[in-house]
Amino acid sequence: MDNDGLSNEQTEKVLQFQDITGLDDMNVCRDILIRHQWDLEVAFQEHLNIREGRPSAYATESRAPAVINDRFLQHVFSSVRGSPAREPSGVTGVIRYVFNYMVNFWYSAFSSLLSTVLGLFRDQESIPADPLGDVLKFIQTYNEKYPEHPVFYQGTYSQALSDAKNELRFLLVYLHSEATSEAVAFCRGALADPQVIEYVNRRMLFWGCDMASHEGKRVATAISVRTHPTLLIIGMRANKMIIMGRLEGDCTSEELIRRMDTVVNDNEVWLNQARQDRLERDLTQTLRQQQDEAYQRSLQADQEKQRRKQQEREEAMRVQAAIEAEQAAEQQRKEDIERLKLDLAEQVPSEPEAGAPDTISIVFKLPSGLRLERRFHNTNTMRDIYNFIFCHPDAPDSFEVTTNFPKRVLECSGDEPGLTLQLSGLKNREVLFVADLEA
Repeated sequence: MDNDGLSNEQTEKVLQFQDITGLDDMNVCRDILIRHQWDLEVAFQEHLNIREGRPSAYATESRAPAVINDRFLQHVFSSVRGSPAREPSGVTGVIRYVFNYMVNFWYSAFSSLLSTVLGLFRDQESIPADPLGDVLKFIQTYNEKYPEHPVFYQGTYSQALSDAKNELRFLLVYLHSEATSEAVAFCRGALADPQVIEYVNRRMLFWGCDMASHEGKRVATAISVRTHPTLLIIGMRANKMIIMGRLEGDCTSEELIRRMDTVVNDNEVWLNQARQDRLERDLTQTLRQQQDEAYQRSLQADQEKQRRKQQEREEAMRVQAAIEAEQAAEQQRKEDIERLKLDLAEQVPSEPEAGAPDTISIVFKLPSGLRLERRFHNTNTMRDIYNFIFCHPDAPDSFEVTTNFPKRVLECSGDEPGLTLQLSGLKNREVLFVADLEA
């Protein structure tokens, strides 16, 4: 088998399929797996169904695929009983031989053409009510009379053609006539031979029906069966189903195998070509699918990159907006504090003169180390203390005022004026500490 184009996994599946089915030709194994999308389990089950004569799930055509019946494309084998024809002798004998040959040739061609034309009209007729019933009834009756035979395909002629076409296998068609002694002898002899049975089961699908049934008559007309027994070998050639071999008359099992082998060997190249074409289509489809998947992955990767970049841009914009909002809020807060200091500066009481009675001299130590000294009336409130400190340019925006020893926090930042300096325990000269609450 040519492994070009097959992956290691596909090659392994071909070997596994060959091992479990026992098929000799690895190309056939490959083709069956291709048709079932490389599903090993489904391919094996479908192959097992066909080998046991059951139609596959794919044989669903209600009408048979067109079959070309051209004797110029067929191997025709005939078995003639009785004394053999004498060789022509003399001029008269040669003329008679040529005349008979031309008559037989044109008769055969005319019969084929007539059958084809009639078949076109008959195709317009309604399909028999139960073609499958005709086939199954024939198989049951045949088994009772001739137990030894190749495995019959348990489906309609249309299904058999469909499976043979899809599986790229030969289809052996047999239309039985119990009224013909040669057909009876053929069924008991050559067709019951173990070597024939093994040959047919291994290489072909075998479909049969009784000529007396509706289905049998219809198929016999379509493929021009006039002699009994007759076996027809149908296969794929140039994407068309054609009759490749016509085996007429009773013969020995050895002769039957030789005839079938001749048809198979001469036409196997067409099936191999069809398998190769199918493989190339599958490889092209697989390659296109892989390319599509790679493109989709690349597209998704690009989209993911764009999405991440967009997220990063949005996050950067959000952070920048938050920073700007925070800066704006801080700027607004500072402006509000500046306006507030201007407003509160007007509310700070004037400083008493040095030596004025009931005054308290207070030294404020700011966090920056700056010392502020100021005189207040003992009737001034703690709110006045707060406003004086708050309005100084070096004072923190948020602070508390504490005494040195014993350390205690003076309540002075409320909205109410608060206690007077005297009631707060401040006397004469005091040192107060200003602590930055935002430090």
